[in-house]
Amino acid sequence: MRYIRNTVAAVATASALVLTGTTAMGVAQARPTQPAQPAQPANAKSLYAPSALVLSFSRGEDAATATVERAVTLSCAPRPAGTHPAPAAACAELSAVNGEFAVLTEKPSHKTCTRQWSPVVISAQGVWQGKHVAWSATYGNECEMEGSMADGKVFAF
Repeated sequence: MRYIRNTVAAVATASALVLTGTTAMGVAQARPTQPAQPAQPANAKSLYAPSALVLSFSRGEDAATATVERAVTLSCAPRPAGTHPAPAAACAELSAVNGEFAVLTEKPSHKTCTRQWSPVVISAQGVWQGKHVAWSATYGNECEMEGSMADGKVFAF
């Protein structure tokens, strides 16, 4: 009988401790979640106008049929990035000419080149400050192309 009474007392004490233990320690409360960010409608404008380009160097006479030898990506907003070897310098150069690639090649060449016909094409495809870009230029050879760039960084890859 004593065994049963001790067992009942132990079970009652353990139950009381379990039930009052949560109140003695305090009830765990979940932290409120962060308010959900409202979904932006499809026509909502972002903080930055997108600027993401694929720049390429190809061998051939026409951008559509030339064989691409090198290509890099360049993103300028919100910060310069991509596989371009100098994205910050390239983005600064493009910003200085308002994304007008033709202006980059208007500089007079100070390089002496042969008249060898081995055409190359440089091109830019993508978006510059929210506007679609599809630009290319063909040169008689690589030397002429480098001369027209005059140490520019955009196509230096």
